[in-house]
Amino acid sequence: MPKKIRELKQWLRQVGFSELPGKGSHTNWIHPLYAGKLTVSGKDSSDAKPYQEKDVQQAIKEVEEKQQQEKQEDE
Repeated sequence: MPKKIRELKQWLRQVGFSELPGKGSHTNWIHPLYAGKLTVSGKDSSDAKPYQEKDVQQAIKEVEEKQQQEKQEDE
């Protein structure tokens, strides 16, 4: 069963992404450890498309990997 757009946004918030408004139903997400921005489109109650889930998961993975690298460098 596909995730809802609101669930993808919740995942991004939990990792520390900040939400910037976009046009219409688009929201842009930025994070200090993520290169560029991630755009999520659709109403909160809509089903997320498979590519949207994949993009969000990749962005979260990238941020978590960079956080791990920073921890290792601090030790």
